[in-house]
Amino acid sequence: MTIGTWNLENLFRPGEPGGPKDDPAYRVKLAALAATITELEPDLLGIQEVGNPDALADLVALLDGQWHTALSAHPDVRGIRVGFLARKPLTTIADVTAFPAQFEPLQSQDTGVPISVMGRGGLAVTLEPVPGHTLTAAVCHLKSKLLTYPGERHAPRNEGERARYAAYALWRRGAEAVTMRALADRLLADDGRTHDVVLMGDLNDQPQAATTQILLGPPGSQIGTGGFDHPDQGDASRLWNLAPLIPEDQRFSRVFEGQGELIDHLLVSHALLARVDSVGTGTGRPLPSVTDHPGERRDKPGSDHAPVVAHLTY
Repeated sequence: MTIGTWNLENLFRPGEPGGPKDDPAYRVKLAALAATITELEPDLLGIQEVGNPDALADLVALLDGQWHTALSAHPDVRGIRVGFLARKPLTTIADVTAFPAQFEPLQSQDTGVPISVMGRGGLAVTLEPVPGHTLTAAVCHLKSKLLTYPGERHAPRNEGERARYAAYALWRRGAEAVTMRALADRLLADDGRTHDVVLMGDLNDQPQAATTQILLGPPGSQIGTGGFDHPDQGDASRLWNLAPLIPEDQRFSRVFEGQGELIDHLLVSHALLARVDSVGTGTGRPLPSVTDHPGERRDKPGSDHAPVVAHLTY
């Protein structure tokens, strides 16, 4: 079985805000996305930045065979949301937005109402990879490191504004990570040694970032550490990031200003970890280098992210 996560980069129909300007550019984008999915042959693919659901239907129409989809009912202010593509039927079991009740509403800009929900909903589904066996998957798209200032600016007026909005973004991404960790706790049900659970998505930060680490649960035993081969009580509720299993020369899923970053991740339960055969990033196609000006890629084909994919034994 092959599972993966992929940011499709502003999957809108032509003429819509954020989408290609015309139909030819849209068709080229769809064809590039479909070619990558066909080459990867995923059984389950968590997807991010789905704008118009009809655009996802247009993409699925280009794929061979029967596919099932599930989308979060909670897009962000731009209209993008997370979801799943799968070869087996999907059952949606959660679509979360609210921060844990213990959190006070967070300041997210200099003025305005504090926030208490994720910018984009986190979606969880179940499916049967083989008859009688359940795999539970959650997908999310955490707050971007790309900073947006009042008036939809991407450049700050001064360093004080830049520092404040960087902190707002970090607080928000941290709160969203805590929200997804709470969902993971529900899905694991203190029994990750027997429940096959994967949490995936665009976490918008590297493996060692504090926000990414929040999602792992109890510290210790991560891949590559001295405690990896030593079972402990935390295994029941821990998630393992598969990033260290990606070959080093593939260990990035986006290129920002010429520098490779691994910001898309697959985190698995103890039971699912035992099923992992290999992990990689996409098909080997070169990625474009992106900047702080996302509008520059409006009519570009494909995506600015590489998929992160794991092959499992069932």
